[in-house]
Amino acid sequence: MRGEQIRKRALLARALVRTTLARYQTNCQIDPKSLMFRKNNYGKPELDWPYADDWSRPPLHFNISHTSSLIACGVTVGSAIGIDVEEKQRRLKNDTLAFAQRFFSPLEIEMLTHIVDPELRLQELIKLWTLKEAYVKALGKGFSASPFKSFTVRLGDHVKGNFHTPPHMISKEHDITVETSDELKNPSSNWQFGLLELAGSHYAAVCIEQDSIDAGNESIPIDLTLRKTIPYVEDECVSASDSAVVIGGLTRLSTSD
Repeated sequence: MRGEQIRKRALLARALVRTTLARYQTNCQIDPKSLMFRKNNYGKPELDWPYADDWSRPPLHFNISHTSSLIACGVTVGSAIGIDVEEKQRRLKNDTLAFAQRFFSPLEIEMLTHIVDPELRLQELIKLWTLKEAYVKALGKGFSASPFKSFTVRLGDHVKGNFHTPPHMISKEHDITVETSDELKNPSSNWQFGLLELAGSHYAAVCIEQDSIDAGNESIPIDLTLRKTIPYVEDECVSASDSAVVIGGLTRLSTSD
């Protein structure tokens, strides 16, 4: 890798994945360096347990995302997960709507068109992008196999016509759903979304497979435990405060360690 900062971020990301996954090994003290990984058919990294040991291991799923100033690692037990983080101050080379025309679905473009203020429109676009990225990563197929235009992220209140907040604005009062282009009238209930603001500077989206949560027909909040971590240096729980604020989806922050 060229560039010292790029190499440092790659090293930090690997250390974060290994130390975070090692936290879940309650049956024995496992060395983070001993963890093994493989890739699925689309190149998404997965944990690869050797079959020689006789102790029970949790069915861990993980995903990682990074910006120039923050790296995020999401872990679940028994549920597929996708995570994405984006800087709120991210700027586009092209006009916001021109960018949306390239990557977003017609319904998403319509939502953005209703926002008159350019800065507010950009912020909603970044939120949508973060949610869409998390969904594609949860599928484990990547952008090429799941183009952003092939599905729509929708707000539950918009679908029901129950406008507690403007239908084009993402709010924690909305149930966020996803629907593919071949089922535009049938939002998928297989995926649960959460959208957060981190440290006032980043958006973070989490997408988890709801079937594995065994929620039945009822949507239940994603119970998240957030940790602010620098591997081997700093590690502390983050509660619902200025450091982490839920801004969309059915999500609750747990303060348990």
